[in-house]
Amino acid sequence: MKCSEELLAQCCSFFSSSKVWADMGVSSSEMGEISAATTLNYPLLSAVNCWLKCILLDPYNQTDHPECKSRPDSGLSAITELDPGYITGPLSSVWKEWVKWCIEFGIEANAIIAVPYDWRLSPKMLEERDLYFHKLKLTFETALKLRGGPSIVFAHSLGNNVFRYFLEWLKLEIAPKHYFQWLDQHIHAYFAVGAPLLGAPDTIKATLSGSTFGLPISEGTARVMCNSFGSSLWMMPFSKYCRGDDVYWKHFSKGNGGVHHSYHCSEQEPQSNYSGWPTYIANIEVPLVHDSAGYDAYPSLSEVTHENLTSMECGLPTQLSFSARETSDGTFFKAIEDYDPDGKRLSYQLNRLYHSDPVLNPLTPWDRPPIKTVFCIYGTDLKTEVGYYFAPSGKPYPDNWIITDVIYEIEGSLFSRLVDIVLVIMRTEVQGMINPCCLLRSWLFK
Repeated sequence: MKCSEELLAQCCSFFSSSKVWADMGVSSSEMGEISAATTLNYPLLSAVNCWLKCILLDPYNQTDHPECKSRPDSGLSAITELDPGYITGPLSSVWKEWVKWCIEFGIEANAIIAVPYDWRLSPKMLEERDLYFHKLKLTFETALKLRGGPSIVFAHSLGNNVFRYFLEWLKLEIAPKHYFQWLDQHIHAYFAVGAPLLGAPDTIKATLSGSTFGLPISEGTARVMCNSFGSSLWMMPFSKYCRGDDVYWKHFSKGNGGVHHSYHCSEQEPQSNYSGWPTYIANIEVPLVHDSAGYDAYPSLSEVTHENLTSMECGLPTQLSFSARETSDGTFFKAIEDYDPDGKRLSYQLNRLYHSDPVLNPLTPWDRPPIKTVFCIYGTDLKTEVGYYFAPSGKPYPDNWIITDVIYEIEGSLFSRLVDIVLVIMRTEVQGMINPCCLLRSWLFK
């Protein structure tokens, strides 16, 4: 790829693995210099409970603990390395090698601009609390004036969702006739690295049983942490065939002052198996007895589960299965909220932070970004988790679920953790849902 020096003047990077800093609400005379990264490399702050105090958010209003708040780091240090600590382990390089490669390629170091964000927050809260998207717009405009050319954007994982939301937010800030002109002037190319274009199934695993990501904490603790973050639901898997109307954009374009979203699916949704995915995302076994916390063993089930009533009446375990659409539209959390305390909290977050977002319902399919050049980069030939089976563990919350089986997809076939092979996928439509090739292919003709 040949790029002029002008076009290489700036690279804006949105990465999901960026550093945040914690500030404890105590005087420095008592505890020394307490303005540490959430990696907490000070012995006094290394206890898990203290670390959690600084990293957890209130699940309902997304506020910090009154004694400690964490905010994103700034500059390249926010994306190059994670500080060592008792919780996070030794010093680890994140995007340091990528930055070095950019410099070796000929990009000036001061032209690489990191735009870290608080990866715990939903897009709505990023703007409400931090004015993140206003600041991001100013970053692009300042870079254009300083460097004389448009930017090249690199985004990784959740950072792609942040950039997508920014493009939609921008429509409400700039007159429609100037929107595409602004993009042409400020963004030359967009590199989407590992973009979750249709969500990520392991989000379900994290919300129900916990994902530690190698941290020395229990899966139950990881679950509590994950479900306190509004951003966790941002990567829920969803159907390719269902879309939501953007309230304000609809108001401007049609003169309709309605204040509610309509979430509608095309005729292909009921005709497709599993919302276009190769299998159900979540399969959960209903417990048979009341637990000690008083939660009913049998939930108030949605219509999708009525077919299971016969086995329930016979006293047999009942397995409920949910497609990608049902995990993202709230059906799944509604079905479990009567006997899992996180069900109601997650339903609340889903409705308040995503389905009611005034800019965009992020749990809907992407359209091709209106940028001249778009590169999508993925790994290949790797087992991809696409479905899970859960059952009661017999333990109290937050360890009340265990994973009994995992379904993987690789090279067009489904594999189970318990058996060698489940199904050979013949339809390219379904294969495209896993590696987003079909979705990307449709972008080429727009």
